[in-house]
Amino acid sequence: MLRKTVNYTDFNGDEVEDVLYFNLNMPELLEMNSLAPGGLNKRINTMIEDTDGQAILNTMTDIVRMAYGKKSEDGKRFIKSDELANDFFQSAAYEALFEELVTDADAAAAFVNGIVPKRVQDEVAKMQNSQE
Repeated sequence: MLRKTVNYTDFNGDEVEDVLYFNLNMPELLEMNSLAPGGLNKRINTMIEDTDGQAILNTMTDIVRMAYGKKSEDGKRFIKSDELANDFFQSAAYEALFEELVTDADAAAAFVNGIVPKRVQDEVAKMQNSQE
């Protein structure tokens, strides 16, 4: 899970600092991997290397939408819903995060690496290697 602090100006003109949470679990990664031609790693690498702005925007939007959620108070669940995602995508916090991710390749890479637990990264890499 990635805990990301974002600073932005809200719609009332106030400076705000929010802590946002993002996470992708194994089933979600497998779903994203199966939907991306060549797998998720290829899609991410292409996005980073590509100069096609639309591909970068689409990929980051998909990843952020799938990863955004709220951690339960007891820390036992990571809660995601269309309603939570829609609320976030309508916020100035999303705008600030998105601007950072699409203008800074290092920030985008750190974000993607941060939302995927190391154990899950290793498993996905093994599965992709066995498919090649």
